[in-house]
Amino acid sequence: MRLLQTALAVLAIPAMAALVVAGGHIVKGHESAVTVDQIDPIADALPTGGDILSASDAAQEPATSAIPAPAAPQPPKPAAHSRAIDPDVVALPDLSDQELERVEPRAPLSDLALAGPPKPPKTKMPGDWNGTKLFQPVATAAGLIESKGYAVAVSGVDVVKADETCSDEGKSWACGVRARTAFRAFLRGRAVACTVPPDGGRDTISAECHIGNQDIGQWLVENGWARAAQGGPYVEAENKARTARKGIFGPAPKLDGLPALPAASGPAPVVQDSILPADGGTVTPPVDQPAPAQ
Repeated sequence: MRLLQTALAVLAIPAMAALVVAGGHIVKGHESAVTVDQIDPIADALPTGGDILSASDAAQEPATSAIPAPAAPQPPKPAAHSRAIDPDVVALPDLSDQELERVEPRAPLSDLALAGPPKPPKTKMPGDWNGTKLFQPVATAAGLIESKGYAVAVSGVDVVKADETCSDEGKSWACGVRARTAFRAFLRGRAVACTVPPDGGRDTISAECHIGNQDIGQWLVENGWARAAQGGPYVEAENKARTARKGIFGPAPKLDGLPALPAASGPAPVVQDSILPADGGTVTPPVDQPAPAQ
């Protein structure tokens, strides 16, 4: 039974092939009946010239041959960058204006990012004059300072010289020395900042000086250890010091409590430099000393 079915299947294959061929001839016969004068929209779309097909050739072509094939998908163009780099060229590649687009800058993230108005420059002394620190200052007079090769006269005050004397109730006393001593005690162990050039070795310079936030000229005048210059900023401080009788405007210091100087005694004994007798004789050793060993 199975052999019969297999034989029928083998015989059916040629019969089906013959039917397919016969059907193809019938379709060709009907298509060949199309006349040349018939308007064919597909033939009108074909190019003219030497490539024009005849009506019979056009009829033999399948109907799908006139449909243009879809264009092959183009690869996406890379995004244009303003700083593109070509690895094969040692230069910036040519970029067309159409590939670049100018956009507005983004808004700042906060008000702190906004640029503020320019700050005014700090005022400085003309030239090389600026605040210079003078360490270990020495007062040569009340109002004169020497340090690091500088000689500075405190501005706004009249310097009280060391040899100046003042009178009180008909008595003279060395007020210049006393003012210098008080000024030295004020400066001891402190650094002074004066508006002087950064390099010393010049003549005496009149400058403002401070110790921290304290004005040295103000301290000298208000304590009576210097006089205020005419038209200077310390005139009122001098008037107060005169009224209070401070410093050189006050009375002479009392020296009654100081110990008296030792009285001069007789001539000091002469100390002999040599152990040899003055007459040049021999020295006799002490009796109680043992004899030297032989």
